Amino acid sequence: MTPTRTIVLWCPDWPITAVARVRGLAADAPVALIDGSVVFACSAAARVEGVRRGMRVREAQARCPQLLVFPYEQALDIRSFEPVLEAIEQTMPGVQLLRPGTCAVRARGPARYYGGEEEAALWLLDALDGLGIHGSRVGIADGPFTAEHAARLPGRQRIRIVPEGGSAEFLAPMPVGLLGQPALATLLRRLGIHTLGDFSGLTVADVGARFGESGAWLHALASGRDSRPVVARTPPEQLDRVVEFEPPLDRIDQVTFGFRAAADEFIAELVRAKLVCTAIRIEVDSESGDVSERGWLHPRSFTAADVVDRVRWQLQGAGAVDSGLGSGITRVRVIPESVDAIGNHEEGLWGTGLDERIHHGLSRVQSMLGHGAVLTAVLGGGRTLLDRRTLVAWGDRPTGGRPSSQPWPGRLPTPAPSSVFETPRPAIVLDAEGAAVDVDERGTLSGAPAQFSTDGTTLLPVGAWTGPWTIDERWWDVDDSRRASRFQLVDGAGVAWLLVLDGGHWWAEARYD
Repeated sequence: MTPTRTIVLWCPDWPITAVARVRGLAADAPVALIDGSVVFACSAAARVEGVRRGMRVREAQARCPQLLVFPYEQALDIRSFEPVLEAIEQTMPGVQLLRPGTCAVRARGPARYYGGEEEAALWLLDALDGLGIHGSRVGIADGPFTAEHAARLPGRQRIRIVPEGGSAEFLAPMPVGLLGQPALATLLRRLGIHTLGDFSGLTVADVGARFGESGAWLHALASGRDSRPVVARTPPEQLDRVVEFEPPLDRIDQVTFGFRAAADEFIAELVRAKLVCTAIRIEVDSESGDVSERGWLHPRSFTAADVVDRVRWQLQGAGAVDSGLGSGITRVRVIPESVDAIGNHEEGLWGTGLDERIHHGLSRVQSMLGHGAVLTAVLGGGRTLLDRRTLVAWGDRPTGGRPSSQPWPGRLPTPAPSSVFETPRPAIVLDAEGAAVDVDERGTLSGAPAQFSTDGTTLLPVGAWTGPWTIDERWWDVDDSRRASRFQLVDGAGVAWLLVLDGGHWWAEARYD
């Protein structure tokens, strides 16, 4: 299949650009976006100071003390790139989104309309410059793969055109790591194949026999035979609702009342599209120019009353003082961030179940007492049980807590105990001779546990035990260091307990019911 002549637009450092546009940051500000305590993306100013992607946050801040750190939000990337796609579609239709910050267009139509491929690229860059997005690059070649790497090629040239039939020659000196398969790239380098030209020089039969169908596809890309078509996106239906207030309103009840009709229309339009909304984003603009923006989740799906409640809660969190706000509200916008087919949320044949009644009851309490009045416990990361507990408002996704996917040396194995005591109870653990059990610095017990008490008086026989799981935290800080050992003990009745030896004293921390 003949490769499609393709125009690829690339906006360098798009995650940084998106954050800077939303937060009003200076173009030369050193910025880093963090994902899982490591740098996901960084600005050019930060890279000058030595900040790199994949670097730990503390190391990045040590290299650049003035570094501005923000959490990475994929939804922000996608949402901020939507106006760019709309501007491109006004210039040349048929845009395909490759990823936020990168998109592709068939080159044949725009080249004929504007009088050539370079002229079409200039119109494309002018459209982005009009949006205030500078530094974008355009690559034109046979197929999206070659065109994208033409746009990403280092240098000052903003438009790079690879002649028809010249893709293989253009790609030949590039490293095999550009194929996006680290395991394959490592293997190829061990075999002495370091460039795409070396890889494309292998026969198709040999590559297929050694690397399979996926390897044959990558071999075709390296050879400049990218057969992927450019599939134009279908512009999403505009389901958001905006209410402008003139004059600005300075009371929460006035704003929520004025937005109530828009909330009804918002839900009605979703129903007409046979959709329900499980996540929304609310934007509130004030008279002073401040913007309050927040995403809201729902355990099931939003109703009009739920949307109005979220608007009120966001206004309360934005600085409500008694019955007024610090600045009048000029605009409220609600955007559906996550939608689902309405058929997946229909009631059962015999009505709603217990979980629906629980949800409606908790949502009712929230509407009366506020968003943070109903909290649920979510298990997060950490070593101790209280560290792992994160309280989240009903309907929200856990954010800002410790990631449970990270290694936590000393953490208890699963399952977690069902009853965790808010305040640990004094306990006693004795060996067979009646002496208190202790643990030395090497984790060796003074004696095997034979009896224990969780109330300080009644001794229970130890049916089984395991441990210790040692916690050694902040050993470098004399005032804040902590060393503790935890054990699981089973009494004669078969009830399991979690006991901890901390500072020479035993405590009952939890029970396995």
